[in-house]
Amino acid sequence: MAKAGNAIATFLIGAAVGVAAGYILATDKETRQEDMDKIKKSLDNLKGKFAKKTADLEEEIYHS
Repeated sequence: MAKAGNAIATFLIGAAVGVAAGYILATDKETRQEDMDKIKKSLDNLKGKFAKKTADLEEEIYHS
């Protein structure tokens, strides 16, 4: 049973690598850069939301 799980995990990792390689080879540099900028902006937004939630939770825990 463990071998089947490892085989599935290996397949999924290989598929992800293949998709990434295909994306890199199929798109031009400007499009990739725009997409990376969008991803970075989204991650920064999520990071800010997480930091705010964490600060709110800390305040609630320590000041209640």
